[in-house]
Amino acid sequence: MAWTVTIAQQKGGSGKTTLAAHLAVALTGGGVRKVAAVDIDPQGSLARWYARRIGDDRERPTAALTFSRITGWRTQAEVDRLTRDHDVVLVDSPPHMETEAKIAVRAADLVLIPVQPSPMDLWATQPTLDMAAGEKRPAMLVINRLPARGKLADAVRGEIAALGVPVSPVTIGNRAALAATLLDGRGITEAAPRSPAGREIAALAEAILDHLDR
Repeated sequence: MAWTVTIAQQKGGSGKTTLAAHLAVALTGGGVRKVAAVDIDPQGSLARWYARRIGDDRERPTAALTFSRITGWRTQAEVDRLTRDHDVVLVDSPPHMETEAKIAVRAADLVLIPVQPSPMDLWATQPTLDMAAGEKRPAMLVINRLPARGKLADAVRGEIAALGVPVSPVTIGNRAALAATLLDGRGITEAAPRSPAGREIAALAEAILDHLDR
């Protein structure tokens, strides 16, 4: 069975596309699963990353990961097409564009919502949660760019738990390696799988699959 995961966050600057790129690689499981990454964000950042990936002559497992860039209104048809021969379809949706984001959410089996550990980011997440609820799609929050230390992070965890929405058991730290690896067209799980960032992304990918398989 193919699963569709839409990464959505109406607030910009949440690290959504960075997560999308690294999860796209991690979800292949080193080539065990076929994954399709779909970019419907007009900024095209995920498309730029993939262009670097396929333009590099070094060997890397590209066969398990395919890519598509489309406009929002074509999302459902493209997802339907890709689910025929992929195990996971990962959709990077645009912020600040309710119609296109809603189409991407509607196509999802799971809406993954990254939220940074700050009150402003937490409060700005509610429209995305409302959108998922309105489309009757299950959502899961993931705390992203978590500082190594700080009482604020613990306080925000409590606020997130109070929302009553499933929260990923895996948090993603504020790791410079995640951004640096994208410049190379890679995912952290292939570039530095034993690094803290590599282990976190791999664990998040498995947490997503476990959640979908329930």
